[in-house]
Amino acid sequence: MAKFLEYVPGDSLMHRMNPVAKVLCALLISIACFCTSNLVFLCAVLAIDFALAASCHMTKQALGLAKAVAIFSIILALIALLTTSTGAQLVALPWGYIGTGSILAAITVVIRLVACAVPLFLVMYVTQLNDLANSFCKILHVPYKYAFTFTSAVHFIPVFMNDMSQIMQAQTARGVEFDCGFVKKIRLMAPLCVPLLISSVRKTNSAAIAAEVRGFNLRTRDSGFKEYPFTLVDVVCILACALLIVVAVALNVVLPGGTIFMNLLASF
Repeated sequence: MAKFLEYVPGDSLMHRMNPVAKVLCALLISIACFCTSNLVFLCAVLAIDFALAASCHMTKQALGLAKAVAIFSIILALIALLTTSTGAQLVALPWGYIGTGSILAAITVVIRLVACAVPLFLVMYVTQLNDLANSFCKILHVPYKYAFTFTSAVHFIPVFMNDMSQIMQAQTARGVEFDCGFVKKIRLMAPLCVPLLISSVRKTNSAAIAAEVRGFNLRTRDSGFKEYPFTLVDVVCILACALLIVVAVALNVVLPGGTIFMNLLASF
């Protein structure tokens, strides 16, 4: 199993696509998720996300990411549950009530965030960071220093996570028990941020010196030898993702808020 945001080699459709087309398709899917509140459509997009992950043999990574995003979105779901007073009343509150529409809003928040996050992270797993930076420079004419800054930030995320894991293992060998409650674990991990910060500064300084020695300031858009042409598959995928936005907007007009699910909840 690959580490977080670490490139996974393969020969799937997503691996072969143009890096710019991958990012554009992922952004279009995310935009489509925010263009509608129709729960059926969001579930369909989520199914498409996992189908794409399965085609890349990264179902485990997608499930792990979906679990993490769902956990972090619980707070937003609770806010939607307590502040959206719509549908048949279920529980009375001092400032309103929790209804069938409140439950639907909370579920929609979680599914929407998961559905839009999975394709964005899949792009990182199926695309080498060098190809991502070079394609943005060649196709979109993005200055290389900006592309390099973005790819470097993504590159250092798993590096810092690995450093934190090593520091925690060293503390565990010294008798510190991290298998405890969430609050206590946070209190134990807080002092470890200092050595992690020192290690991070050293790594970024070494990376900056290495880039300077290799002529980073002399690099231009034409410095890369590899070309990134668009193929028919890239165009078809972009059009299909753009069609998702059209369908999302149309469903939001015809069936706003997932009427089918509201009726099912009301029947109970």
